[in-house]
Amino acid sequence: MAQRVTLDEIRTRTYKSRDAWWTVWLVDPLASRLVQLVAPWRWVTPNRLTTAAFLIGIVSAVCFWQGTYAWLLAGALLFHLSFVLDCMDGKIARLNGTGSVFGAWLDYVFDRLRVAVCTIGLFGGQYVLTGNFAYVWLAGLVLFLDMFRYLNALQMGKVKNEMKAGLAALRGEDAPPVVFVEDGEDEHPAERVESPDVADVYGDFRTRFGLFIRIRNALIRQRIRAHVISGIEFMMFVFIVGPVVNGIIGTTLISAALLAGFELLLIYKLYIATKSYARQVAAGPRIPAPAADRDGVPVL
Repeated sequence: MAQRVTLDEIRTRTYKSRDAWWTVWLVDPLASRLVQLVAPWRWVTPNRLTTAAFLIGIVSAVCFWQGTYAWLLAGALLFHLSFVLDCMDGKIARLNGTGSVFGAWLDYVFDRLRVAVCTIGLFGGQYVLTGNFAYVWLAGLVLFLDMFRYLNALQMGKVKNEMKAGLAALRGEDAPPVVFVEDGEDEHPAERVESPDVADVYGDFRTRFGLFIRIRNALIRQRIRAHVISGIEFMMFVFIVGPVVNGIIGTTLISAALLAGFELLLIYKLYIATKSYARQVAAGPRIPAPAADRDGVPVL
C-alpha cells in the first residue's frame, strides 16, 4: 500500500482552480478526507468510483420512487453520497495519475444517466403517489434542462477553442491545445489578458458588465465560478433540497428558472465574444516588424 498523502497535498494537486459553490463548500471538505483514506489503495481506481457513484444513484432513484417523505430523505442522502464519490474519481485520477480518456467518457455518460434515472424515480414516484400530472411535466423539464445545459456547455467549449485557435493563427502562433469544457466556463479563461499584445474577445463584455466582473473576481478568490447556478447546483436543488424540504415542485421551478437565467447570460457573453472575434479576424493579422541584424538592416 502506498504512503498516505496529506490533506494539503490533496488540495494542491486535486482541487480545481474554480468549481461550483456546492462542490467547494459541501463536497470537497468530505471528498478530500475520503480521498486521503483510500488513495493508498491502488484497487480504488477512478473508473470503479465512477461506477460505484452510478450504482448508488440507481439506489437513490429506487428510494425516490417509493414517494413517501422518509424514502425521499433516504434518496436525497444517497444522491449526495453518489455525487461525493463522483467528485472523488477525478481527485484520485489527478493524485495517482490514473486518469484515462475512457474514464472521462464513462464519468460524463454515467452522470447523465444518473440524472435521467433519478428524474424518473423522483417525479414518477410522486405522480404514482399523488396522481398529479404536474410531476410528469416537471420530469420533462428537468430532463430537457439537463440535456440543454451539458450539450450547450460542450458546444460552447468547441466554439471557444475555435476562437482561441483563430486568434493564435492571427498572431502566427501554434494553436492552443483543445480543452474539454464541461461547465461552459474555462478553468483558465481567455478573458485573462496577460499583455496588451494578446487579442481579447471578452473586453466588450467586461466594459458592459463591470459589476458582474467584480462579483466574479470575488467569487474566484474563493474558488467559486461565476456560473452560480450551473448543472451541479440544479441537480442538487432538484434531488436533495426539494425532497428534504418537502417542496419538490416549488424548488424545481425556482432552480429551473435560475439555471435558465445563467445559461442565457453565458450565451449572451459568448455572443458578444464572437462579435469581437469576428471584428478582429476581419481586421486581419498583426504582422510583426521584421527582425534587424546588428547594423539595423531588416532581415527579410
